[in-house]
Amino acid sequence: METVHFASAHVERLSAEATLPAKFERLLDEHDLGGMFADKSVAIKMHFGANIGYTTIHPVFVRTLVQGIQRAGGQPFAVDGTPALSQGKARGYTAEVLGCPIIPAGGIADNYYYEAPVGFDSLDVIKLCGNIVDADAMVVLSHGKGHGHTSFGAAIKNIAMGCVACETRGKIHGLMKGHFKWDEEGCEHCNQCIENCPTGAAEFNDEGLFEIFEHHCRYCMHCVRACPSGCITIDESRYRAFQDGMALAVRECLSRFDPGSVLYVTTLMDITPLCDCWGFSLPSLVPDIGIVAGRDVVAIEQAALDLIEADNYIEGSLPDQLTMGSEGHLFQRIHNKDPYIQVEACADLDLGSREYELITVE
Repeated sequence: METVHFASAHVERLSAEATLPAKFERLLDEHDLGGMFADKSVAIKMHFGANIGYTTIHPVFVRTLVQGIQRAGGQPFAVDGTPALSQGKARGYTAEVLGCPIIPAGGIADNYYYEAPVGFDSLDVIKLCGNIVDADAMVVLSHGKGHGHTSFGAAIKNIAMGCVACETRGKIHGLMKGHFKWDEEGCEHCNQCIENCPTGAAEFNDEGLFEIFEHHCRYCMHCVRACPSGCITIDESRYRAFQDGMALAVRECLSRFDPGSVLYVTTLMDITPLCDCWGFSLPSLVPDIGIVAGRDVVAIEQAALDLIEADNYIEGSLPDQLTMGSEGHLFQRIHNKDPYIQVEACADLDLGSREYELITVE
């Protein structure tokens, strides 16, 4: 049984030491950071967010992590996809604020990768970002929140989609082999689908017909979620294949590191229904929960999901365009997908254990 440490966001007394940043520092002390990171370069893989979004991980927690690694003798650097680096400044992700360098995952020209053949369906090769897997060690620093494609995005998605080339992300999304359908009569031509397409794949042609340029489409389903009239649908029957593809990407990335040199930290604050890549923020679905940390990617994801309880849903927090179902995990009720399938897929590849002991750090 794996150990997952938990620092609760609940504050028992009006003291700085009783608040989450102080608890987070004590949570890090529960791990042998010296043994993990001393004299090593340490990639802190995180997501910098986009546009006017403000619910990414607060710089205070990133800086606390950076300082913990430095005290342990490590040389940390923050890393995200090359196109995302300029976006991070709006959320305070600068070298001066975080206290460490910020490096593009795929190099300055976004073309520094290592190829790992996997031969799974249409996912023939996984391209791993060079500046991540070149590091001696890694901290997977994730913001737990909902996601239209995976139902939940945290550690597994942070690795599977954040440590690989854009081409690989597209191929993993493409495993769903979705076939889009468009209801012409119901369409209001409000352009929300176009505006929310991150790759410019969606458009209305000269005749006013909705089209998807398959070459650019990442199957992120932003257009589906953004349509206020529900006029765009996609066949999601190959959802499990998508999860298996993510699990393979996680396996290939983690295989580049000594198992004792990877730490997983997931923040369960500002838990919104959509991914930070949308470029705007939504109200929190549940009150802030806290932070979990451990050395097993499967256990950390299982624990994070278990801590998000549907009974704690904040009434009125869900945007009007989204609907709430009545069965399953909170994110399954919102996105109609089981968020635990990605955990199961990683466990099937022997990447960790779904059994864990949760230890609360006071």
